Amino acid sequence: LKNKKLLKGFDFVFNYLDTTTTPGKKYLPVFITETLSDYSYQRKPARVKEEIKASKTSGFQAEGLSQYTGQMYADVNIYKSFIELFGKSFVSPMNNAWKLYYKYSLDDSAYIDGHHSYLIRFKPQRRKELTFSGQFWVSDTTWAITNLQARIADDANLNYLKDFAVQLKFQQQPGGQWFLIREEVFAEMTISDKTAGFLGRKTTTRANIRINPKYDSDFFSRTQPQESIIESQATSKDTSYWAAARHEKLSEKESNIYQMVDSIKQVPVFKTFSDIVSMLTLQYLDLGKWEWGPYFKSYSHNPIEGSRFRFGGRTSEEMFDRLQIEAYGAYGTTDNRFKYGVSLLYVDNDYPRRSFTLKHKYDIEQLGLSANAFTEDNILSTILSRSPNDKLLIVRDTRANFMQEWFLGFSTNLTFTHKTIFPSELIPFKNTTNEISSNSLTTTEMSLDLRLAYNEKFIGGRFNRVSLGSEYPVVSLIFAAAPKNILGSKYAYYRSEISISHHLNVGPLGFLKYQIKGGKIFGTVPYPLLKLHEGNGTYALDLQSFNLMNFYEFTSDTWASMYVEHHFGGLFLNKIPLLSRLKLREIIYGKILYGTLNKANQQERIYDFPAKLNPLTEPYIELGVGVENIFRVFRIDAIWRITNLELPDVTRFGIRASIQIGM
Repeated sequence: LKNKKLLKGFDFVFNYLDTTTTPGKKYLPVFITETLSDYSYQRKPARVKEEIKASKTSGFQAEGLSQYTGQMYADVNIYKSFIELFGKSFVSPMNNAWKLYYKYSLDDSAYIDGHHSYLIRFKPQRRKELTFSGQFWVSDTTWAITNLQARIADDANLNYLKDFAVQLKFQQQPGGQWFLIREEVFAEMTISDKTAGFLGRKTTTRANIRINPKYDSDFFSRTQPQESIIESQATSKDTSYWAAARHEKLSEKESNIYQMVDSIKQVPVFKTFSDIVSMLTLQYLDLGKWEWGPYFKSYSHNPIEGSRFRFGGRTSEEMFDRLQIEAYGAYGTTDNRFKYGVSLLYVDNDYPRRSFTLKHKYDIEQLGLSANAFTEDNILSTILSRSPNDKLLIVRDTRANFMQEWFLGFSTNLTFTHKTIFPSELIPFKNTTNEISSNSLTTTEMSLDLRLAYNEKFIGGRFNRVSLGSEYPVVSLIFAAAPKNILGSKYAYYRSEISISHHLNVGPLGFLKYQIKGGKIFGTVPYPLLKLHEGNGTYALDLQSFNLMNFYEFTSDTWASMYVEHHFGGLFLNKIPLLSRLKLREIIYGKILYGTLNKANQQERIYDFPAKLNPLTEPYIELGVGVENIFRVFRIDAIWRITNLELPDVTRFGIRASIQIGM
């Protein structure tokens, strides 16, 4: 590496090479973070509170990162039957059904800290499973584990994680309770066996332990099971504070990391490299106060616009601390129309989050597009399209939103929307019986979205954050009202929707995902305001749509749907010789949709339905099987459409693919 031209200017970093974490393996420390917290736990009702007193990170001063590196985001509880790591469910050596997964042996006994203890070694019963190998010491009087060392099985069906090890040390407290006082976690990540990897090590120590302390009645949050509070001066503690506050002194190599990272940031090529990585992951190119992007929307093609060119971007935190402005312009070479969009996001408070958003756009839109689908101007929509995308409509959309997170896991969104939709030759707004034709459809709607994601966690910056999910079902309720004669709206209706989704780990059987949705529209409205069920016009797998359903194929005013998907994680393919080396994983899934139209919307239609748009006469069902983890990144599904086969242009069977990067 020293001879690579790309690393010119970085020569000094090789003075920091170390081998202490993995003897015999050289590594270069490039990042370190420290957090000092008061950590409180209550069993009934279950509550955790972390008060971060000090946080120090090499090269950064991000509160979100301080929360993420705090104690509550690391939980290697050896007494649980299954241990959740990297989104996978590992079988604990203490699992009640241990005989199914482990072989144990009694290897030694000794007096340790005044306790007669036994050394137990364990190893997996079978290959390729998410298990551990290692040893632990157990006290003969209390049968408490006093010390444990464990490492994941060498051949576990995992991506990128080459090694993971944990060491736990417990200490008996004056009252007789055993308490975890030290936890060391080590992980090694590699893209492939032939490339350099990343080593991560986290050490957690606990001191000044108090058992059964007395708390005030309002000490723990009544609404949040896990609460993290960062003191205002936590990220600005000086060197003398840290020297006195640390439980353990940093090694010389660890102390030098802070100095090294500050030096790296001064090398010009580092800024360039950092910007490229940021652009690939965040979809925007950082130009300082302005970020250009998203880059994958710069060019696309469709039958309506022809070649579409788009340019835009957004402000960064360097320009405005709490305000983000985003704007774009687009032009189609066939329709010769200029489209545009602008939005303003103001984040009034970070924790809990409170924000205001104002958006306006004049652009094409695919009605009936799922929230998870490629947008109309995504280059991948062009490349992967399976039919001409000729049902796009011009839309003028103005909306204002107020978002309030009342506590972590519960938020409300209040939205005002004024929208005008313009017809096209294929999607007309007319009634031939009554000889009615319209050149636009306007609606004004106010909606309230209640979202409950108990114990959900986020990581990210001020303007953009990513959910780390919740182990509990996520529930969303939407109530909307559209009064008549408000800013040109011609139709009055009410709409209610509910959505329940859950990601459920089921131990060695993999994990299950399901989503249940339902809704109803009260009132008589033209078809663009009905529920246009989510079709998929590409060969890309879309888990939020019906993959063999066409756009504008089915509509309803009362509907319910269910989607169930089970990932076996290689449960069967791991047992096949040779094939097991590929680390392939099996999937099965099914989707069902039921919908109806009331008499007025079905028989007394305000606008004639476009060709091939129909109400559902029977439930729509599609079933699929798939294989994921192909070359670690691809998933391919075979899908069968089971019902509604008599309609024109029906796809009875299809192959769909997607990119999935995960462990």
